[in-house]
Amino acid sequence: MSTATVAADRAVGARPVSVSRGYRFELVKLVSQWRIRLLVLACWIAPGLFVAGVAQQSTLPSDTLFGRWMHATGWAGPLVMLGFAGTWALPLLTSLVAGDVFASEDRLGTWRHLLVAVRSPRRIFVAKTLASLTVILVLVAGLAVSSTAGGLAAVGGRPLVGLDGHRLASADAAVRVLLAWAAALAPTLALAAIGLLGSVALGRSPTGLLLPPLVALGMQVAQMLPLPVAVRLALPGYAFLSWNGLFTSPVQLAPLLIGVTVSLVWALLATALAYLLFLRRDFTNLAYDGAGRRAITLGLLPLAGLTALTVAVVAVSTPSTGSGITRDKVQRSTATAFAHLYRLQTEQLHRPAVTEARLRATAACTKSDGQGAQRGAGNDWRCVVTWRLPGVPVPGQAVYQLDVTSDGRFVADGDGPKEVNGYFLLRTPAGDTPNPLWQFDGNVELLDTTSKG
Repeated sequence: MSTATVAADRAVGARPVSVSRGYRFELVKLVSQWRIRLLVLACWIAPGLFVAGVAQQSTLPSDTLFGRWMHATGWAGPLVMLGFAGTWALPLLTSLVAGDVFASEDRLGTWRHLLVAVRSPRRIFVAKTLASLTVILVLVAGLAVSSTAGGLAAVGGRPLVGLDGHRLASADAAVRVLLAWAAALAPTLALAAIGLLGSVALGRSPTGLLLPPLVALGMQVAQMLPLPVAVRLALPGYAFLSWNGLFTSPVQLAPLLIGVTVSLVWALLATALAYLLFLRRDFTNLAYDGAGRRAITLGLLPLAGLTALTVAVVAVSTPSTGSGITRDKVQRSTATAFAHLYRLQTEQLHRPAVTEARLRATAACTKSDGQGAQRGAGNDWRCVVTWRLPGVPVPGQAVYQLDVTSDGRFVADGDGPKEVNGYFLLRTPAGDTPNPLWQFDGNVELLDTTSKG
């Protein structure tokens, strides 16, 4: 800490401003900015209008998780918005709020005035951090509430079809949607902490403002690569994907909890590093333009060390190796989803009811026509699903082409017979909907933790 700062802290008769007063002051400063006001309005209005508008269109974003169900239930809308927010919106929001909260004082040259008023760098840091966190929470809440309200207003709260084909009642779907958004807060906090670190370490440099979206982009690229499970789960951005496990039965909690824990550890470490750098800076230097080498030694290297340590811990503590995507898992997930959706199709066609247990659906899957290793992501998976109907001696079979991504999500595309998994419309209380067995989403758990029964 500089001599001038110490002198200010110890000035005779001077008392530092309380954290609560500093927090209110910083919050007012943030909210008074026109771009923050526009962000708040956009987050609380635009998602609802978008979800309601898309739900009324004839074509849906079926390439987005839960996008194909936006006509069927309003609970699909906030999940589609969550997928978009985790990829684009939340990194940008954390950049514009946390990534600029300290750098703006450098650009305006107001640090000395702020120190004279508050008389404590520590309280300044805490107040700015809490104020930026409050604004970010308001923005995230707006995205969740607005998209949910738009979906429910446009379509209604009908049951939601999960990633294994089973239906979630409206109340159950509401709880899981809320938990999914809550889980996404953890990586959002990690990006916000990285924004704070960049804002402190890089001063008025625009690189600090771009740091959260750049880190988020790097995490997204890493998730698309054929990385081992331990590396994938050790990255804070994985929590933007692992909420998928909330929509299977049984719930895939292990990847979600690991992703949330890793993200929170990143948030704590990055915030602590930003705090140390902030206390060590020289506020009397008007030409200050970042911490330079100190930003690398106290910023980049500890986070790199945390990543290596997390990879090692996850690798030792989890049973899965390699990509985590094996033929047995793909077969089990495909057969389970098919059985649930076959029952749904039966109800929509007004045929005699049949249970999943009586169907005894199984799947035989191969990758690359059986050539090479039968594991890993790719769009070259082919599955033949076999099921048996009560009183019918000949089992039924249906073929699916699967595109399995590195994070375990897959899209199954029906390849015959057309009477079972071809494209045709079914009349339901919600209107005409495509055959549920034509295309469906599924999820392969990368960790071997849930029941295989």
